[in-house]
Amino acid sequence: MNLTISVTNDLQTCFALRHQVFVEEQGVPVEEEQDTLDADATHLLALQDSIPVGTARIVFKGDTAKIGRVCVLPSARGTGLGAKLIEAAVHNARAEPGIAKAKLGAQLHAIGFYERLGFNAFGPVYDDAGIDHRDMVRDFT
Repeated sequence: MNLTISVTNDLQTCFALRHQVFVEEQGVPVEEEQDTLDADATHLLALQDSIPVGTARIVFKGDTAKIGRVCVLPSARGTGLGAKLIEAAVHNARAEPGIAKAKLGAQLHAIGFYERLGFNAFGPVYDDAGIDHRDMVRDFT
């Protein structure tokens, strides 16, 4: 199995993956899945044997890299790809001058996953597109 994760300009493929996972599988309203942040975000695309299987985006604001829209197709779940996507996002964020931390909004069932990757939960539970989330942060200092 040959896995690559890299920064991409192929937004159509990223959007197709996100549509399959968020809209079709999780029931996120289609009008909420894409937003204006996509235009300026750094997008990551994971390919397994040249087939798209996952994506994430990073939005830079101030000293923070906001990691979001992280998704892995069902066929690639349980392979460690999700962790590799997050680590790739963190690696890209750390390479940006002035970025001191990564932040993300975790679905509640995924908090333990992100904690194992060095993120800490903070703040209250909130609704995002009909799914309970909690903010998490990983300081780089």
